[in-house]
Amino acid sequence: MPRRLALINVFCCGLLLVATGSPACFGQFGGGGMGGSGGGAPPPAERAKFREHVHDMGGLRVRREVGDTIVTAVEVRGNRFVGTERIMQLLETRPDRLFSEETVLSDIRKLNEFGAFSDVRYHVADREGGKHVTFEVTELPTVSEVVYFGNHGLNDRELRGRSGIAAKDPLNEFTIESAVRRLEDYYREQGFNNAVISAQVGHDRDPRAVVFRINEGVKERIHKINIIGNQIEGEARLKKVIRSRDSFMGVGHYIGNTANLQQIDQDVDILTSYYRNLGFLRAHVSRQIEYDETGKWLNVTFVVVENERYIINDIKIVGNQFVDEDKLRERLSLKPGDYFSGLKLNLDTNELTYAYGTLGFIYCEVEPQPVMRDEPNRVDLVFKINEGDRWKIGQIFVNIEGEPHLMRETMLLNQLDLVEGQYIDRRKLESGRNVMNRLQLFETNPTLADPPDIKVVPREDSFDYEY
Repeated sequence: MPRRLALINVFCCGLLLVATGSPACFGQFGGGGMGGSGGGAPPPAERAKFREHVHDMGGLRVRREVGDTIVTAVEVRGNRFVGTERIMQLLETRPDRLFSEETVLSDIRKLNEFGAFSDVRYHVADREGGKHVTFEVTELPTVSEVVYFGNHGLNDRELRGRSGIAAKDPLNEFTIESAVRRLEDYYREQGFNNAVISAQVGHDRDPRAVVFRINEGVKERIHKINIIGNQIEGEARLKKVIRSRDSFMGVGHYIGNTANLQQIDQDVDILTSYYRNLGFLRAHVSRQIEYDETGKWLNVTFVVVENERYIINDIKIVGNQFVDEDKLRERLSLKPGDYFSGLKLNLDTNELTYAYGTLGFIYCEVEPQPVMRDEPNRVDLVFKINEGDRWKIGQIFVNIEGEPHLMRETMLLNQLDLVEGQYIDRRKLESGRNVMNRLQLFETNPTLADPPDIKVVPREDSFDYEY
């Protein structure tokens, strides 16, 4: 089948692996979006369908009406800021339609979900020729305008994008307090660490206006970053590890060196984690800040206490029942006598998890745990393994949204290295996903269809562990 033909109207594929066992045992492995470039169905049209457009504009919906009484008139009361025309667009109760109390209750629910009213009620009166329906709404107070007063370093457009409050938003204390916190956080990100912001509702000309009064203070910048106490790593290397920057060698005094105190505190944690990943498990980092006379420039000093570097004394693997310990140890990059490495520890943990996955234990959990010894600079590593159950493939189904006749099920099955009755192999599952990606036969836009997925259900003999 030509590739161009296969792309027409194919939205999504779900690959279902049904494997047997206890009915209570059900799981899903993997998932996620499809890759590929240029494949899939064409993007959706931006314009709504005609029927949806007519309904949004207040026109008739295509439906079968029931009832024996005509609605003579529909009235909306209590609205001041939300237009009557906009409210009528939400209603299905219209003049010259058949009256239905179920439809009226549905309209009440829609008006409540609209989010502009604190209370919605209705009244039905008998009139000559039919029913007169009145919807009475109580509007929530809304913001008429947002005013920023006292800002000089940051303009109104930047503040509007960060405050999260705008005209016609609900006017309540929680919304305003949240906006103040967001603005203060943004000012500190931009180096205004002493900024103070207060908010008030209303002024002389408008009682529903929200006014933010801002005292920015001075914008602070980092002149120099010093790192002391470090021995195994040079200062230049450690400066690349942290995220704060200074005016290096007097060049670029105003480029990228904004003093974000929160970021400086995070850099302390970054340096601490960096040293502990190198084996300095008792490393400690602190920081000191000194301002100049103007208060605009500061020097930051990170003080590093490395302490001893730990060596792995022994490696233990516990919890494994169906895989020999020697086979697991062969996959480890860390060995007794090596310096402890957090990076290699993560790699070994992933390697053990992946190894179990290739044998059918796709839900195996591996938890590494360093254990300090009484001996100086010595640590034991313990890998705790929860193997879980071993899963077999029972049946493989292909589900396709759209036009399934454009691509037969066997076409995809022939591309997969999966056989019913075999234990599930994580490598083959990943390979099958890659095959589907390369075929470029499925829609990758999540707004059109769900992404492909592989689901696993155990079968009765899935838990036979002899292999």
